[in-house]
Amino acid sequence: MRYALTVQYIGKNYSGSQIQFENGEMIKKPTIQGELEKAISTLIFGDTENKNRQVKTVFSGRTDAGVNSKGQVAHFNVDETIVASKFLYHINEILPDDISVCDLRLVDESFHAQKSAKKRYYRFEFVNRKCKNAFDGDLIRVKYPTDEQRMQKALSYLLGEHDFSSFKSSGTFNPSTVCSIEKIQVKKLDDRVFIDIVGNRFLYNMVRTIVGTLLEIEGHDLPPEHMKDVLEAKDRRKAGQTVSPYGLTLMKVEY
Repeated sequence: MRYALTVQYIGKNYSGSQIQFENGEMIKKPTIQGELEKAISTLIFGDTENKNRQVKTVFSGRTDAGVNSKGQVAHFNVDETIVASKFLYHINEILPDDISVCDLRLVDESFHAQKSAKKRYYRFEFVNRKCKNAFDGDLIRVKYPTDEQRMQKALSYLLGEHDFSSFKSSGTFNPSTVCSIEKIQVKKLDDRVFIDIVGNRFLYNMVRTIVGTLLEIEGHDLPPEHMKDVLEAKDRRKAGQTVSPYGLTLMKVEY
């Protein structure tokens, strides 16, 4: 039987969501997937020592080190029937405090957490003020003023289907650079800025590089049309810096 679950996590203490390998050997760094598989295997089989009795998960996509999630989806296969209420209680007792499972459901065998996904919704949040605040946490702080309307105009050039090569980091293994952005919106609430972006797929560090380019436009008082020029250049050197992962959250995956 195949089950899908929704995972929430704070990514600060992990080397990304996915277990990583080098020369066929698993790299021993803490990951969300590693902690989740260990917890499920412990709950289902009682231990994680027997490799033939370890549950493997498939995530909807990779999130980088430091990136959070409120709606990551993963699926796994087991022979046993799972009672959702008991599973949720017990697995959250096993998982570290910065990871939780908030939903579990039985799905069809054809369901695939990654391949069946239609949309992914990310949010980036940053602080916009000169002085620090003890409650800013790990959010980046932009000291110069930003204009909501200018930022929205710049981001609007990214709507639709485009080649996002300019916003692709060198670590991208997938050769396809075409993505379709359905929604991208900026909103300022007091000294917090929220950037919401919904698309069918995202390249490695794409959202963080889009934000970096947006902040470059605002910081250097460039015209909003500069975002369009960067997009059309298909050249990573034309875009801004890749900003810190802190503040980036995978909000939801739609199927």
